[in-house]
Amino acid sequence: QAGDFVREGDLLATLDGQELRFQQRKWQSQRAQLFEEYRQAMAGFDRAEVAILNAKRAQAEAQLKLVEQQLARTTLAAPFSGMVVKGDLSQALGSPVKRGEVLYEVAPTNEYRVVLKIDDRDIGLVSLGQRGQLKLSGIPDRSINITIDRLTPVSSSEGGRNYFRVEAV
Repeated sequence: QAGDFVREGDLLATLDGQELRFQQRKWQSQRAQLFEEYRQAMAGFDRAEVAILNAKRAQAEAQLKLVEQQLARTTLAAPFSGMVVKGDLSQALGSPVKRGEVLYEVAPTNEYRVVLKIDDRDIGLVSLGQRGQLKLSGIPDRSINITIDRLTPVSSSEGGRNYFRVEAV
């Protein structure tokens, strides 16, 4: 849950893969059956049937690989060491999740990404690799060194002013 520290590779959650395992067995069975039919067609020198069965076997193999990739994604591991900043699934055990739904957010504890909104009049003063210092209102007595690593060439409007999104580390 939020506030917990995790190391790279730590298990965050496991999704139910029972339906995927059923599909995996189905495609494994179909692949084996098609292979047997393919061998019989080869023995009977039926070139047309061999070509058809070869295509069906390739399709079954592709479906099986897809299901195996989906099964591999049923376990969620921490991509890097850091702190969980969002996500507590203890209240949602057994409930379905949607594809693309964010379950956890992990933030590194040794480096942060800072998103700056630079006024369009000042964007000419900012360049890649430029260094600076960031002072946060929560800790005004401390300066944090930052380096600009991405400039977005598209401006956005907010509050009647135009801003460019600039990212720094």
